[in-house]
Amino acid sequence: MKIVAFRQNSQPGVGLVSPDLQSVQPFDLSQAQRELGALPVIEMLARGEALPALLATVALGDVQIIAPIPKPRRNIFCVGKNYFAHAREFAGSGFDSSAKAGEDIPADPIYFTKVPESVVGPGAAIEMPVASDAIDYEAELTVIIGRGGKGIAAKDAMAHVWGYTIINDVTARDWQSRHKQWLLGKSFDTFCPMGPWLVSADECDGTKTSVRCYVNGEERQNASTTDLIFDIPKLIETLSAGITLYPGDIIATGTPVGVGIGFKPPKYLKSGDVVRVEIDGIGTLENPVK
Repeated sequence: MKIVAFRQNSQPGVGLVSPDLQSVQPFDLSQAQRELGALPVIEMLARGEALPALLATVALGDVQIIAPIPKPRRNIFCVGKNYFAHAREFAGSGFDSSAKAGEDIPADPIYFTKVPESVVGPGAAIEMPVASDAIDYEAELTVIIGRGGKGIAAKDAMAHVWGYTIINDVTARDWQSRHKQWLLGKSFDTFCPMGPWLVSADECDGTKTSVRCYVNGEERQNASTTDLIFDIPKLIETLSAGITLYPGDIIATGTPVGVGIGFKPPKYLKSGDVVRVEIDGIGTLENPVK
């Protein structure tokens, strides 16, 4: 199934997307629940409850699609340097404060987070901050946790995955380098475009899908998640070893080679650009830059 969050006549909604992607059947939820997008539905399913009742079908073109989880419960978990070619690209860029000679490929997953307030939906503008002129894009397959837990073994991890979405892990590279950690440069307002919806794991195999990114129609990134250094089970095992995961938690799995800093000179985003991320089995996330 595909679960979409939206606004119609300024009112929040969340529902099931039709197989032809032309309409949505809203769930019968309270206003407070609808403000949280798909999160309450994921939590219901994790408790073993049935899907909420469905209301009358609405044309998808008549609503404004927003981020599927517009107000995450807590920070978005993100993985750095998780594709071989990108790890080498980033280590050689001069912006990687974690880089050490001979350690371009990490031995263990590198985690950082983005604050919930950085989330925006499809079509929303990535806003160029006054504080930085080195803004970069990062297309990422993103895992949505269904069944929570702690100490989850890799062999059991996929049973805890509800499904997937897309995140563009927008980054202020100068802040990422200057502050010797990544939260600040990753968490500016509008720096976490997410969407267009959540797709359940039975409809998308995140372990074997393609991730592509285009800027103004120019292909910048194109890779398969089979190229991940640390696969999804390893990422969940590592994260849950000391942190309890909850239904609706969000894990961005890393970006492929082809980010702006990988070019000579770097190809940073600028006002007027349009960034489009495509992941097979999920869809397209597109955002303008202003």
